Amino acid sequence: MNIENIEAFVYVIHYGSFNKAAKALFLSQPSVTARIQSLERELDCKLFDREGKKICLTEKGKQFLPYAQQILHFFQRGKLQLQQKKAVPHELRLGCTVSVSNYLIPELLPKLKEKYPEMNFKLTTASTDEILTKVLNKEIEIGFVRNVTHSSIDSIKFYEDPIRLFVYENHPFIGAKKLSIEMLANQKFVFFECGALDWMQIYRLFKCLGQPPKIEYHVDNLETAKKLVMKGSAICFLPELCVRQEVREKKLFPVDIPELTGVTLQTNIITLKGENTGVYKSFLELAEVWSFRD
Repeated sequence: MNIENIEAFVYVIHYGSFNKAAKALFLSQPSVTARIQSLERELDCKLFDREGKKICLTEKGKQFLPYAQQILHFFQRGKLQLQQKKAVPHELRLGCTVSVSNYLIPELLPKLKEKYPEMNFKLTTASTDEILTKVLNKEIEIGFVRNVTHSSIDSIKFYEDPIRLFVYENHPFIGAKKLSIEMLANQKFVFFECGALDWMQIYRLFKCLGQPPKIEYHVDNLETAKKLVMKGSAICFLPELCVRQEVREKKLFPVDIPELTGVTLQTNIITLKGENTGVYKSFLELAEVWSFRD
């Protein structure tokens, strides 16, 4: 049975005339008439009677109408579902750095799941360079990385996280009204590296001192850095987002150094040029309306 014939039948009933139904379907009236006649042959019954210029359903037409409406309804729903699946892949492959995986993704994915309940998310954690390569090779669709540029990708700022100095409980800096970078000269530091923190932005500021900062611990793990500070072993510059729970629980304490104001860790969202999907745009919308900080 031809779905176009059923569609013409339902439209004629809805608009009350062959002419109006033809206009709604962007067809000629003879084309609509031909479709109704074809449907009548398939059903082996007459569907309409004419009373002057008016048309009305026959008894057989009245019996068939609810089935025709249901057939058309399910066909349109099925067509819409297929179109949505074309626009939104069933599986979205994401790549992100360790800090994004730990502190941003758990906030983001539940929001995306609400909007795309049928979608599965596959997450790969790697360095910025590795994620960029995977995007270029089409191994992942969307990446969350440090601020990078490449001629074949679109890269847009997603989130900017202030880098602040964090100290342990009872540290003399807590509550101090005036702190300067000179006061850091004799402090013991944890240096957290491996691409998660652009230490060079801060290190340059120490050039004005007579001696470099006393870095007693080099670590490549954020949780290790935090625990060293909480145990009172040293102090550390960290992205604000990653320590919000410890700050809330009063295990770590942020202190502000005026010379360091404006130093941030930027996370960008990247895709191949020309492949900005609806999900990609949804991530950008979340960046505008969703707050990751308390």
